Amino acid sequence: MPRFSVIVPAFRVQAYLHACLDSVLAQSFKDYEIVVVDDCSPDACGPIADEYARRDPRVTALHLPRNTGLGPARNAGMGRAAGDYLIFLDGDDTLLPDALQTIADRIDATGEPDVLMYDYARTYWTGRSVRNVLAAHLDEGGPARFRLTDRPELLRLLMVVWNKAYRRAFIEAEGFTFPPGYYEDTPWTYPVLMSAGSIAVLDAVCVSYRQRRRGNILSTTSEKHFDVFDQYDRVFAFIDARPELALWRPVMFRRMLDHFSALFASRDRLPHHSRAAFFRRAAAACRRYRTPGAPVPRRALLRHGLLRLGARRTYQALSGAQRLGGRLRLGSAAVRRAVRGAALRAHYRIQSRLPLRSRDAVFAARGGGGYTGSPAAIEAKVRELVPGVRTAWICRAADAHTVPTGTRHLAPGTFAHWTALARSAYLVNDAAFDRGLVKRRGQVLLQTHEGTPLRTVGTDLLDRPAAARGTDFEQLLRSVDTWDFSLSANPHSTLVRERAYPSAYLTLEYGSPRNDVYHRTGPADVARLRETLGIPAGSTALLYAPTHRDYRRVQRSDLDLERLIRVLGPQFVILARSPRLTGPGGHRAPHPRIIDVSGHRSVETLALASDALITDYASLMFDYVNLDRPVVLHLADIEAYEAARGTYFDITAFPPGIVARGQDELFDIFATDHWRGSRSAQLRAAFRARFCPYDDGYAAERVVRRVFLGETDGLPLPVPSAARRTPAALPAQDGAGAGVKN
Repeated sequence: MPRFSVIVPAFRVQAYLHACLDSVLAQSFKDYEIVVVDDCSPDACGPIADEYARRDPRVTALHLPRNTGLGPARNAGMGRAAGDYLIFLDGDDTLLPDALQTIADRIDATGEPDVLMYDYARTYWTGRSVRNVLAAHLDEGGPARFRLTDRPELLRLLMVVWNKAYRRAFIEAEGFTFPPGYYEDTPWTYPVLMSAGSIAVLDAVCVSYRQRRRGNILSTTSEKHFDVFDQYDRVFAFIDARPELALWRPVMFRRMLDHFSALFASRDRLPHHSRAAFFRRAAAACRRYRTPGAPVPRRALLRHGLLRLGARRTYQALSGAQRLGGRLRLGSAAVRRAVRGAALRAHYRIQSRLPLRSRDAVFAARGGGGYTGSPAAIEAKVRELVPGVRTAWICRAADAHTVPTGTRHLAPGTFAHWTALARSAYLVNDAAFDRGLVKRRGQVLLQTHEGTPLRTVGTDLLDRPAAARGTDFEQLLRSVDTWDFSLSANPHSTLVRERAYPSAYLTLEYGSPRNDVYHRTGPADVARLRETLGIPAGSTALLYAPTHRDYRRVQRSDLDLERLIRVLGPQFVILARSPRLTGPGGHRAPHPRIIDVSGHRSVETLALASDALITDYASLMFDYVNLDRPVVLHLADIEAYEAARGTYFDITAFPPGIVARGQDELFDIFATDHWRGSRSAQLRAAFRARFCPYDDGYAAERVVRRVFLGETDGLPLPVPSAARRTPAALPAQDGAGAGVKN
């Protein structure tokens, strides 16, 4: 018995059927069958199905004697299916690579639910692909399995059959089948979800939903769209036959109203002569099934009321007025933005013609974030070493409190912000300034970057569209051309960036100023930081800091921190700087020994306060080894990460510490104390020697002397050997670092 039966109805999709079937046969997961149902298609769908059946014994070609429609064709496919789970795939859609393996893994992890819901992306004829905008509802946090009453928001997702996997025994026990006609998914998906004893979700795109320019049945102008009334009759008949489902009646009533309104509003579905009849049928259905109780948005209340009353002309007038009002509001807001934008541009041009202020310096970090990173370390050293300097920091109002006294705060997009960009002699950032910046003759721009690059950056992303995400590479290179200096922490960074950001700037291989604090902080200061973060005295603190995944829309942790904290024992706490406090299937409520530091502005503070680091591909690992404290890499998805983003070297071959390829392996590393053993120390030392040759606590001083004071003689300052450097030490603690338990 195969794990999956993939049922593919085929009617007039000969141009797409090869791609559809190839996408299934190319899956890494092989335990499946394909049932292709030729719905008496007048094109070559039947011969194509036969061809695939001859080539692969897992493919069955089923030919119907007459055209029955999508619903009955699926029923015929179900009659031949033998798999544990049913998956429906339309003949013009495709599965993404590894989709079946991802679905199988989630089914196993969630205890074989009756229904597993997964995500899709709309793929247009231009090649553009857009993920479902409601994908956040597939958040895997919370209980692994649940009923629809626990997460009714799932009904907001597209109610189609092909974004779910169904346990065949459940479908057969309930006797679910598809009706004929258009909108056959409606009386299938709603009853299935309402009846399911267990539902699970998968936050991953598994289906590419093709948006055809022509030929989509539901976009065809036809009176067949009147079938929607029969389909909702079936939904309400199902609810009425099962008293325990009565709570869903008001919800279905509102969904029906929304569906009717959407169909009536669409100009390309109903023939003009039938629109009045459709409205009358809709009003009759609304009166028949009216069930108050479901919340309705205020903007829809009047529309729903008019629909129930059958007031078609008033409804149409209201819809027209709403569309006109919306356009007017958008137009008014656009005018205000345009006027302000023009005023700011004119102000900037005027300021750019005034003399530069030779003692003014503007700093920013992380796209307008708070006072942090290498720009902050350099700004502090500028105020210490450069007489008469006036510094300003660009950041949002919410982060203004992080800017030190004596440094001016500039809010992005204000006249003061543009004045500073136009007239300051020095511009320092670890990202890009506003694209409207035109660097003047005499201005000096220092690019500090955000750390040592492991993952692919700059123009090296040209052949990685999933990671580039619409990057304007021409604009990127225009920004690079404004750099006078590019700060580098090590030879690796120098080589990568001079290729990925090609231009005529001067590279300063001086070390990373943001790491100076690791060599200038004493045990007493570290103790205060730990106390501020709420780390209990005598505890061993692990900093968990994974990086962003380009291949995921909704970020989540691959590590179950609650299980880890149970393995570690009572002497440990976890500082969680991650999108999710627990892994898949975990609870939302944090464990008392898991401290959420996701909103903490200074990762350097968190690093100083911790005893060890758990990360994956984050550049933090390159900085953290300055502390000479253990690093553990959790690389459970390295193949997917490499495929989406790519890395500049094999981190598994040259890691900063012990590597775990899965969660259980990570638990074992801590249970055996391998995470801080001699092998860990050897790997860390080699990694530090390669990537931190200049980090000694004086990187910011070297930068300031070269860029702001113009000193070249004696630079870079001598860097002591690794053996003579003194990274920040942890305070002495009784019982800290106690062993872990199984």
